[in-house]
Amino acid sequence: MTEENPKLTKLPIEGKRNILITSALPYVNNVPHLGNIIGCVLSADVFARYCRLRGYNAIYICGTDEYGTATETKALEENCSPKQICDKYHAIHKEVYNWFNISFDEFGRTSSPQQTEVCQAIFKRLYDNKWLSENTMQQLYCDTCEKFLADRLVEGDCPTPGCEYDSARGDQCEKCGKLLNPTELKNPRCKVCRKSPRIRDTDHLFLELPLLKDRLEKYINEMSVVGLWSQNAIQTTNSWLREGLKQRCITRDLKWGVPVPHEKYSDKVFYVWFDAPIGYVSITSCYTPEWEKWWKNPENVELYQFMGKDNVPFHTVMFPSTLLGTHENWTLMKTISVTEYLNYEAGKFSKSKGVGVFGNDAKDTGIPVEVWRYYLLTNRPEVSDTLFTWSDLQAKLNSELLNNLGNFINRVLSFIAKPAGQGYDSIIPAIPDDVSDDSHELTKKLANEVSANLEQYIDAMEKVKLKQGLKIAMSISSEGNRYLQEAEFWHLYKDNKSLCSLVMKTAVGIVYLLACLLEPFIPSFTLEVFKQLNLSPETHLSLCDEKGDIDRVKRPWDIISAGHKIGKPQPLFRELKDEEVEFYREKFAGSQADRIVRAEAEKVAEQLKKTKVSDGSGKKKSSAKSSKEAKNKAVAEPDISITRLDIRVGLIKKAEKHPAADTLYVEEIDVGEEQPRTVVSGLVNYIPLDEMQNRKVCVLCNLKPVTMRGIKSHAMVLAASNDSKVELVEPPTDARVGERVTFPGYEGNPDEILNPKKKVWETLQVDLHSNDELVACYKDVPLTTSAGICKVSSIPGGSIK
Repeated sequence: MTEENPKLTKLPIEGKRNILITSALPYVNNVPHLGNIIGCVLSADVFARYCRLRGYNAIYICGTDEYGTATETKALEENCSPKQICDKYHAIHKEVYNWFNISFDEFGRTSSPQQTEVCQAIFKRLYDNKWLSENTMQQLYCDTCEKFLADRLVEGDCPTPGCEYDSARGDQCEKCGKLLNPTELKNPRCKVCRKSPRIRDTDHLFLELPLLKDRLEKYINEMSVVGLWSQNAIQTTNSWLREGLKQRCITRDLKWGVPVPHEKYSDKVFYVWFDAPIGYVSITSCYTPEWEKWWKNPENVELYQFMGKDNVPFHTVMFPSTLLGTHENWTLMKTISVTEYLNYEAGKFSKSKGVGVFGNDAKDTGIPVEVWRYYLLTNRPEVSDTLFTWSDLQAKLNSELLNNLGNFINRVLSFIAKPAGQGYDSIIPAIPDDVSDDSHELTKKLANEVSANLEQYIDAMEKVKLKQGLKIAMSISSEGNRYLQEAEFWHLYKDNKSLCSLVMKTAVGIVYLLACLLEPFIPSFTLEVFKQLNLSPETHLSLCDEKGDIDRVKRPWDIISAGHKIGKPQPLFRELKDEEVEFYREKFAGSQADRIVRAEAEKVAEQLKKTKVSDGSGKKKSSAKSSKEAKNKAVAEPDISITRLDIRVGLIKKAEKHPAADTLYVEEIDVGEEQPRTVVSGLVNYIPLDEMQNRKVCVLCNLKPVTMRGIKSHAMVLAASNDSKVELVEPPTDARVGERVTFPGYEGNPDEILNPKKKVWETLQVDLHSNDELVACYKDVPLTTSAGICKVSSIPGGSIK
């Protein structure tokens, strides 16, 4: 609802399908990245748009999650108040989501007075119903800051065996995802002063989840089936139940949050994971004072919730338990749609580390929003993690949007727009009496295919299988292209104008249908198509059952009336070229901090070019000369950087056993030079000879050649090892032979030959390893090619050498 349009407020309607949609409230201490966007707000927006397209009475509620430690921490970093942080980032989030065409009915904030009112009312019901208990708990206290440290104000080493990440937060380890208590951390540190805190007793309130277990399990068992919960949501929820529900603390020693309305705890606030889901309710109360018609009406309202996998237990266990404990008739979640992680090029998106493409970055690229939405949704991580790469974005834009979808629509509309004698002068032709859809097998076949696809599309979307729905819609575009080719309309126009009129009227109906089916995914595209069709989307955009729209679009020749004049056709998509992709890949390499450093370095370099520098004799010499001297000095005394290694993608052309050594192979490896290099490797005991043939490997090419049992080795094949296994480090299958393996965020040129006396390889090798995701890394940075990252088959935590 907006102040300008108060009449747009919707309430549940008896006899209609009423759908309440929420997406996880994005935290307000940073700019959302593409992983955040696809994980919650964009996915929910697609489903909300689909519901409106079908004529359901649906509202989409979201907002920024503003209370808690992360906000206080960010405020300390930026030297301002928590409220100022929230005001700043709420505006940034809103701007990003507006650009992405996210169609909220209300986008609010959890720092509103309504949040305090609703949250405290729920707490009082829980307290009166005796679902809360008081307990003393041990908490970390910082003597330097003179306060108890909430979970996110502490960081330390993750206690999980095999993880031991050294920057785990007090509530959750970002690396392994395990939920934690601050006292579990090893080597804890206060995030404010970096001193070691001590453990002290403090009293808190707890939600008695064990006492609510029976009610909760009844709800989960019923609704996970009825609501077709995604498998990852069911697995996470069952895992929590198997481990046994425990009391959960709902209060924190903070100032920024909803105050606890209890005399003994008046100096505390509610834990953000207690109050944040209540934000859905309070933001709805900002949308309409009659919010209870949505939230206390389970007989007439279906609640759909969208989120990333790390939010699942709070929505399937904590929030339902909270509502069940009030003994009120709440609308509980029917369907939960959960995404895994979208990873970036060679690693994870990270708000805290600034890695990846962020919402404002997407806008600044100049790549249209419909391309971003399409790519994220085709790549939606529904059942497993997926990977964002610039080359994949380019491929999907150029082949699927431009050559398939855009090409079909432009062919149809451009032909209709041609002047009489060449086309139809922009007028949709009538179908003459001497032809019909029944008499033309090709048109009949197309209609049957479209009808089947339409039913599959609706089935997929009803089950919130958004990626499948998009794939089905795009397949109709492929069928449309095939229909045009097989019909050969350009010949029909000369040889059989009656049949050509049927084909083109059918084809323009398919254009309309595609605009409708794709509106939930790429609404700006749909608006442009409707503009070119000269139709009003407000009037015509619909796939309702009761209006008969579904039946109508199964007869595409009947969709747009004869005599209707279309608008001016224009190309809908632009090709993304290789040089643009390379520019974006370099621009967004490393972290945001790295990009700032690079930008500053470029600025300084530019200034130096324009500056005259004194040589000490009163004479001026050019900055170019001084830069050259500095460069020569750097060459003379280079830092030991990973970029000094010349690692390339190689192809083993031939491998055989060393004639004088049982444990050695001799390989001929193509590394992009005129002749293959001879390489000797000690891999006989680990990798069968047949597996060494014709495979791509990573090759260190600038070691000093060394003779091994009479054969000189001119490079080294990289392999990962642990106590029992050795495996080759493998580049992607599409990586170019001879291309250099890079390390995003590190810049520089390799040595021609590494000086053995300087121990460059030995110094760098200790930080080369395979991580838990089997990615080959230098420290935390993956070995990267133009086709993606290098990996090993099955050795996590292996040493690479």
